[in-house]
Formats: sequence, structure tokens, C-alpha cells
Amino acid sequence: MIFVGRGALLHRAVASALASGHQVDLVCSDEPADPGNAPFLHVTDVNAVADRLTGDCTDGIVWSIDNRMIFRAPLLDSGMRIYNIHNGLLPQHRGLASAAVVFALLHGHSEYGATLHEVDRGIDTGTVLAEERFPIAPDDGYQQLFLRGVQACHVLFQRSLPAVAAGSPLAPLMPRPAVPPAYYGLRSLSTLHEYADHPAFARATDLGVTAPYVPEVASRLRGEKERCQPSAAPSGQ
Repeated sequence: MIFVGRGALLHRAVASALASGHQVDLVCSDEPADPGNAPFLHVTDVNAVADRLTGDCTDGIVWSIDNRMIFRAPLLDSGMRIYNIHNGLLPQHRGLASAAVVFALLHGHSEYGATLHEVDRGIDTGTVLAEERFPIAPDDGYQQLFLRGVQACHVLFQRSLPAVAAGSPLAPLMPRPAVPPAYYGLRSLSTLHEYADHPAFARATDLGVTAPYVPEVASRLRGEKERCQPSAAPSGQ
């Protein structure tokens, strides 16, 4: 199996797969960090090395873990099974997890979690195979929700790995009421100033220890803070 992604979630997933006795054929990341005891390829466009992936993959499985590279042809047409672990519930939390957490709190969502889905030609639109859900507490802030989402991603990966590796069906999803789909990205973050008076704004933007890992949110909030600060009066002569 091949892993594509970045960060601690990628490293933990690779380590879990190796510890469970699975062969890791290749790890691809747009970060230069070596994940350890597995062949590694630093790449900024996974589609540009499609021949390497199809040639190296021994079981036809590709995992996308905390991955911002978008899969396109010919990888999507290669016959490999490509699975993404998404920080957020689908279809209501599509896009950047860093942005989805903000708006899950602003919109008063009652649940958050992680989703395993097949990768298709859209963004977070493939068939949902498994979920790891948890309730959002009334006092949860950005830091708490984001980190719980990260942990849910790893729990979901570990739970799904045996069935995916064996080519077995996963447990059926629990029936849920239909929810409208929503996509959150940089354009969504550009509207944050419209929520400045929202009662949940402080909680939804309290990044805490996650700030270095969600630069697109942190920079947007810094820009809004600077925009709202009054200009200094000119000094008298």
C-alpha cells in the first residue's frame, strides 16, 4: 500500500500499518520529512509521479492522510483503490478541515468527526465508507474540536485498515438524517469578518496550540485584527 499526505497523522498511519504487518510500498509527501522505515518520495504533485505509484504499489491500495494534493487522471483511472481519511463529516464539512472547524462552531453543528471515503474526481465527494463521530460540547472551542477531529482521523484509520487491506466490506453506516452539503475553503475564511458579532465567534477562532498548523486561519484572523485596529493619529509638529 502507498500513503500520500503530510504531518503527524501520516507518520502515525504509516507506523500503524507497519506495526500491523502490512507492506508499505511508498510514502509520498509535499513535506521533506522522512516518515521512517518505508520508501519515501518528496513530491508536490502526486499526479506527476503516477507511473511510480502504479509501478510500486503491490496491493492496489492508496491512502490519503492529511493530504492537500488532489488526485487526478491517470491515477484515478489506474484501477488502484484510493481512500481518504477526512477531518470532518461528509458532506457537511467538505474542504479544508481548518476552515470546517470554524464554521461547524459558528453554524451550531451538534456533531463533528472523521470520515473514510473513496476518492473520486471531486473534492471530498466520493462514497462514504465509515465515520468516527462525536458530539460538539457547548464549551468546545477551535482547539478542542480540531484536535478531537485529528484523533478521530487516526482512530478511524486504525479501525478501517484491516477491512480495507483484506478487501472486505466495512460495517454499514448508521442511518442519519440527510444534511445539506457544504464546502469550506479560503473563500469561506474571507467571510469571517461577517461573524465578528456572532456569540460563538470567540470560541470558533480560539486557535490555541493549533495556530502553527492552520496558517490559513491564523493569517486571516491576524488580517482581520489589523483591519479593525484604529489608525494612529498623526503626531503634532
